[in-house]
Amino acid sequence: MLFPLLWLLSTALKSSTENILQSPPQLIPVQPTLQNFIQVWQALPFGQYLFNSILVAFLTVGLNLLFCSLAAYPLARMSFTGRNFIFLAIVSTIMIPFQIVMIPLYILVGQLGLRDSYLGMIFPSLASAFGIFLLRQAFLGVPKELEEAARLDGSSELGLWWHIMLPAIRPALITLAIFVFIGAWSDFLWPLIVIQNENLYTLPLGVAKLAGTFSLDWRLVAAGSIISIAPVLILFLFLQRYIVPTDTGSGVKG
Repeated sequence: MLFPLLWLLSTALKSSTENILQSPPQLIPVQPTLQNFIQVWQALPFGQYLFNSILVAFLTVGLNLLFCSLAAYPLARMSFTGRNFIFLAIVSTIMIPFQIVMIPLYILVGQLGLRDSYLGMIFPSLASAFGIFLLRQAFLGVPKELEEAARLDGSSELGLWWHIMLPAIRPALITLAIFVFIGAWSDFLWPLIVIQNENLYTLPLGVAKLAGTFSLDWRLVAAGSIISIAPVLILFLFLQRYIVPTDTGSGVKG
C-alpha cells in the first residue's frame, strides 16, 4: 500500500540526470534534489491552487458537518410521522453514482449563477447521505439520561443539539470531517466542469495542468502530486487519535 507513495516521493526527488524508468528500478535517488519542487512552485501558481483547495475543503467540511448533524439529530432522537421513510429515502441515494446527477447539478449551478465560484465547487457537497447516516447512528448511541437531564434543566431542542449531542458524538464528527476533507481535497471531476477561471483551480486541476506544461516530465508531475497529498497526510496524522469511541455514558451519574 505504501510502495506507490514511496515511488512517487523517489521520483520527485530524482535529478534530471537519473533515469526514472530504468530496470531494475532504483527507489533511493543517487543525488536527491528539491529542484523539482522549486520548479513546479515557480512555473505555476501553486500557492493560489493550495489556497483554493484549503478554502474549498474547509468550507465543505464545516457546512457538511452543520447540515448533516442538523438532519441526523431529528432522525435519531425525535419522533414524527414518516421518520423512517425519510431516512431510508436519504440513505438510498448513496447507490446513485455522481455521474448521473452531474448534469442536473451543473444546470442548477448555472441557473443560480454559481459557475466559476468557490460556492459552485462546494454546492454538491453541502450535505451527504453518508454523513447523515453516520451521525444518525452516533446520535442513537448517546444515552437518554443525558438528554433527559438537559430537558429538566430547561434546554431547548437547539440547545440540546449544540451543548449535549454534538460534544457526545465528537469522534463521529471528526471521522466524517476527515472523509469529507479527503473527498473535497481530491475532487477533480466537478471542479473541472464548473471552473473555467484558472485563478480558481484547486490542486488536482493544477497537477493535471503540469502534464501539459512540462510535456509529461514525470519528476515534476510527481513533485506536484506530493505537494497535493501532503496536507491530507498531515491532517490524518494529527486527527487519527480522535477517531476512537468515547464513553458518553461517563457523563451520567449513578
